[in-house]
Amino acid sequence: MNTMSPRAKSMSPLLALLAPIALLGGCALSGPAGSGAGPAFSQAGLPAAVQVPEGHKVAMETVGVGRITYECRAKKDMPGQFEWAFVGPDAVLTDRRGTGVGKYYGPPATWESKDGSKVTGTQLAVAPAAAGSIPLQLVKANPAVGMGAMQGVSHIQRVATKGGVAPLTACDGTSAGQKQVVDYQADYIFWTPVAMR
Repeated sequence: MNTMSPRAKSMSPLLALLAPIALLGGCALSGPAGSGAGPAFSQAGLPAAVQVPEGHKVAMETVGVGRITYECRAKKDMPGQFEWAFVGPDAVLTDRRGTGVGKYYGPPATWESKDGSKVTGTQLAVAPAAAGSIPLQLVKANPAVGMGAMQGVSHIQRVATKGGVAPLTACDGTSAGQKQVVDYQADYIFWTPVAMR
């Protein structure tokens, strides 16, 4: 005997359609390795140059949304030639659920957690991204300042970049010193040695 109410029966087809979407949503909100929040970030498909070496694990996944400032400057050792030079970023970092967890700014390039801990770093490698987007990047983190989420971070990856490239407007002697700001987005993946955390 079927004991479902008429309302429950009418919702069954809808629930059947929504179940796969809910499962996909759970994957999209995956947390760091070992957090019990789902599978960790995978480096599969990333260019080898920006992959973190073996012996490390994901400590935190963030999405940075913000702006990059460029300035029209003379090219080094090229008299009379000018280019849009990278000045620095200003972005909010959120977790995969959209909750604010920190910020990214510079110069120097600094990733700062809401708990006050922060790291700077040295670029190790870049790799091309989609047209119109800043390159993928691998950074070796300097020792963290302050206790908190950035403690023990050894590498930072910039992946899934969107936008952020230098302006297309003219940069010449008449516009030298002018600054322009462009929007961008990127995922920042923070890694620690396996022995940490």
